[in-house]
Amino acid sequence: MALTLNHYTIRTTDIDACRNFYANVLGLTEGPRPAFHFPGAWMYRGDHGDFANAVVHIISVDQQTTDGLQGTGAIDHIAFNAEGLAAMLAHLDESAVLFQERTVPGIGLHQLFLLDPQGIMVELNYPAGEKATIDAAAVFSSGKPAAGIPVYHADAETK
Repeated sequence: MALTLNHYTIRTTDIDACRNFYANVLGLTEGPRPAFHFPGAWMYRGDHGDFANAVVHIISVDQQTTDGLQGTGAIDHIAFNAEGLAAMLAHLDESAVLFQERTVPGIGLHQLFLLDPQGIMVELNYPAGEKATIDAAAVFSSGKPAAGIPVYHADAETK
């Protein structure tokens, strides 16, 4: 049996904040959703004509009771593969969105971690080469060596 992740669902008392996060921070777009008997939104990563692109489903629950927030269990985080690390870092900075980052040793992956309005950890996975390019550009533009990298000058004596 072959499996791929289709979507994840968020239950929220603030659908507008949730919708805005996934649209304005992650760049997803709101698209068609079946006529369910409860309010919600489907956020797409591509063509709205393909329901498989509706990767985030948002369900609005009554603000007077949080019973609808319980769901079926606890998920630690959700992860997306991504490209365009430099643009995302600039976007997060401009949007004042807090995040943490790390490079995973040995597998060529650089990760960003941020929280959505419901407190769900969203992990964005970028090729580690994108981070290396950013770091190299920063070293070059600053004129200062990165930590642990020896600096050799053309006028230095060789032995």
